[in-house]
Formats: sequence, structure tokens, C-alpha cells
Amino acid sequence: MSYLDYQVAQTPQGWRKILYLNWPLVFLVTAVSCIGFLMLYSVSGGDIDRWAGPQMQRFAVGMVLMFGLAFVPIWFWRSISVAAYVICVLLLILVDTMGTIGMGAQRWLDIGPIRLQPSELTKVAFVMTLAVYYDWLPVEKVSRPLWVLIPVLLIMLPTGLVLMQPDLGTSIMLIAGGGIVMFAAGVSLWYFGAVIAAVVGLVTAVMKSRGTDWQLLHEYQFRRIDTFLDPGSDPLGAGYNIMQAQIALGSGGWSGRGFMQGTQSRLNFLPEKHTDFIFTSLAEEFGFVGAFSLLALYALILGFCLHSALTNRDRFASLMTIGIAGTFFLYLAINMGMVMGMLPAKGSPLPLVSYGGTALMILLISFGIVQSAHVHRPR
Repeated sequence: MSYLDYQVAQTPQGWRKILYLNWPLVFLVTAVSCIGFLMLYSVSGGDIDRWAGPQMQRFAVGMVLMFGLAFVPIWFWRSISVAAYVICVLLLILVDTMGTIGMGAQRWLDIGPIRLQPSELTKVAFVMTLAVYYDWLPVEKVSRPLWVLIPVLLIMLPTGLVLMQPDLGTSIMLIAGGGIVMFAAGVSLWYFGAVIAAVVGLVTAVMKSRGTDWQLLHEYQFRRIDTFLDPGSDPLGAGYNIMQAQIALGSGGWSGRGFMQGTQSRLNFLPEKHTDFIFTSLAEEFGFVGAFSLLALYALILGFCLHSALTNRDRFASLMTIGIAGTFFLYLAINMGMVMGMLPAKGSPLPLVSYGGTALMILLISFGIVQSAHVHRPR
């Protein structure tokens, strides 16, 4: 009997689930969020009420939800997954027909005092639905064409609705998140190879079409590609954000300029310094050491999630945990790639660090579901 099992055996029945929580994951999520509070305080110039205070309040509510959801039995999540997926699709349809427009995109629903972004909920709901599907499907049918087509349709339906908003970043996350669950479920690698080949072919065709009679994109869209490949070609226009972010990343050096001493953010050269580009503020103030430390914390969060998934004998819970961990990784990878100039600059927050209510709450709810899978796994 392990030490944990011994402690559980000595604990009253009503309190045993608390000991089964993945406590290292709780501490890591809290640590990363505290770094976010620190950076929001810094980029606001020491005004706690501007961004840091509201973010702390949301985090407190989110942590209560996370602990509450952790004690919900895993069968409950299995039973509501399909209904949650259907509701999210209906909400996406509502967004496309009567959603609130902001910054050139139609992505939100105003529900009384709450401004809801259904695409964030969809990232979790459709992962749970795919996990239910592969939990139900016999293993020998996983790679058969008909049974591969069904999850592809489940992925493409919300993806198409999100593209109409338009929101390319979230669409990519939905496709990639679905692909992670399909890969974990054991779908043949030949399908993934075919998709990669199709994407490469499409990109090649788009680039070859420029200047021809069958040009596939408008000229202004090609100019955006040019700016992405060479931000210096339009330093005061489309390339401004990336150039300022790269200046902030480079100026931090090994140990950084010091807390609240970042010139790019303090002098307002850095765009969206409290949301999409907050990592560059951290790198400028704390340098390579600070940036690497944050990445190490992220890696540990992913590691504990994957360890929980791979040691869980419940197939639904395991696939769901992998899907949520994969979505968290995509949040991180897209934001990092964007601020470093490796991906086009699209709205994508840094998980648990960037300012924002919907993304933070959805992440903490997701970790609550991961905790539920961990607490209630077969022992």
C-alpha cells in the first residue's frame, strides 16, 4: 500500500476525494497565474485596479469552480458531452447571426451582464464529445474510413462556424485539438500524412497562383503574407506589432531590465501589452531566465496532465484529459509563435497570464474537469 493509499484509508469517506486531487497541478496553475498578476500590475504602471485586480477576482472564482468540478463524478461529464457540443454549435450559429461585433470580428454574445465567447466553450465541449465517441467505438474500427469521417465532420462543423466570425486562430485550434484526440485514440498515421500533404499542396498552389489568371487570394492578402515573412517591409503598418515585440524580446537579455522597468511596455511601444503580447513584457523585464522559468512551469503542467491521462484506465477520461492538455498546449504554442514572428499576428492569449475573463475561466473549468478525471479514475 502506497503512502497516499494509507492516508486515504485513514481519512473519513467524505474527505477522501480531497487527497486524490492532483495537487501539483493545482500549485502549478496557481504559480503561473500569480506570474500573470505580477505582469499585469507591471504593464499597468502599478495600477492594481486596472488589470491585475479584476484578474485576481476572476481567478478566485475560477479556482472555486475548479475545485467544485473536480468532485463531480466522471460519468456526469460523459453523459453531458454530446448535449454540450450541440449547445455550443447552436451558440456559434447565434453568434454568426446576432453576435456582438468588436475589433472587426463577430465573436461574442451579450447575455445580460455577461459577454460570452462560445468558441472558447467549444474547444472543451467538442474534445469531450470526441472522447465519448472513441470510448464507445471498438478499437478495431478506429481507423476504418467511415468511422474516421464521423469525427472529422464533428470537428469541421464548429470550425466552419468559427471561420465565419472570422476567427482563424480558434479555427486552427479546433482542427488541431481534434487531431490530437484522434491521434491519441489510435487513428492511423496515414490519415494525418494525407492531411499534411493536402495542406502543403494547398499552400503551394496559393503561392504559385500569385500574378496569374487563377489567383486564389486577393492582392492585399498576399501583402499580408509578405509582411509576415518580412515585417521590416512595412515597419509602421502591418509589421509594427511584430517588430516591437521582437525588440522587447531581445532587449531583455539574460536577466532582464528589472520589474516595472521595461521601456517597450512603459512607453506604450508594445501593442496589446496586457493580452496577446504580455510574454514579451515578461521577457523584457526578467530576461531569458524569467521567460525560461515560465516555459518550465508550462511544461510541468502539461507533464502532470499527460501523466494523469496515461495512467488512467478509463478510456473516456484518458482521451478527454489528453485533449484538454493538447488544447492548453495549442494556446501556448500559438501565442509564443505569434509574438516571436513565427506565426501571423492573430488574437491568441497566453494561457493563465494574459488579461481576459472568458479564456481564464474556461481554462480553470477545463482543469476542473481534468481533476475530476484524476480523482475518479479506477483504483
